[in-house]
Amino acid sequence: MPVEPRAVPPSRWADLDGPVHWVDHGGPTTDVAPLVCVHGLGGSHVNWLSLAPLLTPSRRVVALDLPGFGLTQAQGRATTVAANAALLHRFVTEVVGRPVVLVGNSMGGLVSLITAAEHAEAVAGLALIDPAVPPSLTARPDPLVTATFALYSVPGLGAAVVAGRRKVRTAEQLANDTLRLCCVHPERVPPDVVAAHTAMTIARGHYPGLEQEFADAARSVVRTISRRSQFAAMAASVSAPVLLLHGRDDRLVRVTGARMLARRQSGWRYAEAPFVGHVPQLEVPAWTAEQLLGWLPEVPASGPAGPSTGTNPQLSGLV
Repeated sequence: MPVEPRAVPPSRWADLDGPVHWVDHGGPTTDVAPLVCVHGLGGSHVNWLSLAPLLTPSRRVVALDLPGFGLTQAQGRATTVAANAALLHRFVTEVVGRPVVLVGNSMGGLVSLITAAEHAEAVAGLALIDPAVPPSLTARPDPLVTATFALYSVPGLGAAVVAGRRKVRTAEQLANDTLRLCCVHPERVPPDVVAAHTAMTIARGHYPGLEQEFADAARSVVRTISRRSQFAAMAASVSAPVLLLHGRDDRLVRVTGARMLARRQSGWRYAEAPFVGHVPQLEVPAWTAEQLLGWLPEVPASGPAGPSTGTNPQLSGLV
């Protein structure tokens, strides 16, 4: 018998130079900063369906779809990490309307990190879940992941690869392919959450240009994390409290890169999940929620201490 997708909060839309889709999972409307969840490459708001209900007793939780992903069509907007960081800042200030805790996974972690560095006044806290970071020079990359991103780096070829897979794989197969790549134990993801990912793949099936938008975003991620010195300066400039979580067996972003980042940023809180891959919020949501809820008291209830001066000069050339 087919499994019904897990219920998703009603769709909401914001006009940020075009429609941006987001959902509100609810939670207390108190003075504490709400959580804004930012998905990774190829992800969407459904990536947070397992985690959000564990957090809403303590915090309001919202999740958006970045342009080119989920239900937000790019419609001419760039899908690079720089463009999405600018859009995320607008979402926080114009839609949420108060300082927030950014919770970013993978590419969304990188986008959130840039936003926190550029706009300290808008970010009360920063939680990074397996963020895209520069790899350790001693790490052994996964051959499949390396080959895939090498294809994405070639203009035109990356989009063709994405289009080719969509032609020969069903929506259910594509959703499960992604979970198998991202999870050590994909069977941990509840069937109704898997069904929600499949439904999202079906909903996006007719969107024009999504293959090129995905490839552009992938190239932007690789380009950004390859600039090691600028990335290090950006991470060091973040003034908000930071929680860094990582799956110890992540194939896409090796844990050695996260460990290296954690050592350099001694003020950040760091935790690893053993036998977990790239999306702990889907694979081990209870562990992820426990880490977040244990760290959130470190985030000042009143938000950031002072206003940002705008663009951080240390980030010049990074994004």
